[in-house]
Amino acid sequence: MKDFSLFEKKTGYTFEDKQLLQTAFTHRSYVNENRDVAKEHNERLEFLGDAVLELVITDFLFVRFPERPEGELTAFRAALVNTQSISAAATELGMNDFLLLSKGEAKDTGRARQYILANTFEAFIGALYLDQGYEAARAFIESSLFSKIDEIVEKRLWQDAKSYFQEKVQEEYSVTPSYELVREAGPDHDKKFIVAALVKGEAIAQGEGRSKQEAEQSAARRALEVKKWV
Repeated sequence: MKDFSLFEKKTGYTFEDKQLLQTAFTHRSYVNENRDVAKEHNERLEFLGDAVLELVITDFLFVRFPERPEGELTAFRAALVNTQSISAAATELGMNDFLLLSKGEAKDTGRARQYILANTFEAFIGALYLDQGYEAARAFIESSLFSKIDEIVEKRLWQDAKSYFQEKVQEEYSVTPSYELVREAGPDHDKKFIVAALVKGEAIAQGEGRSKQEAEQSAARRALEVKKWV
């Protein structure tokens, strides 16, 4: 069993109910393999944590950006709490070291692990909310995520990069950009795609991702930076 007191020390939150903390890190697959020691997985806590996270982020953005319209605030929130963003926050906190997974699930370190980390981050918020209340959960979310909003707004990460790149290219060159698969790398279960963004047949930038769509978004984002359109 993991020593969750190490995670408590790392985050500064000491739980009254230690079982809540353990459950937050318990994946469904672990319960299936270890029914003698684990009775509950973290999906109910994730459901609760997701709602707390959305409220905290919504309140933060509403106060931080009083002049922004509802549509932009919604896009900001989506960028701040998407799987990539919160799994990155979970990784920074070292949550990966405390996951309780089945032997098979523990071997997968690709995109599936990113989803598990994101779900665990939300489950931990749910557990913290139940154990110590809203203010503790809010303080945790503030320290983990609020600082990321500056980069999201500055680099327009809240906006669909492909749509914005197409808009700028059509405005500047009166053509539509295209995308070309450069290469694929990695095993089938953890494949990486490298894609180039082209304008009039000229490659402006490359991007990579776990899917072609993700790689195209990355290429468009980098092309926007190359063109200094962000």
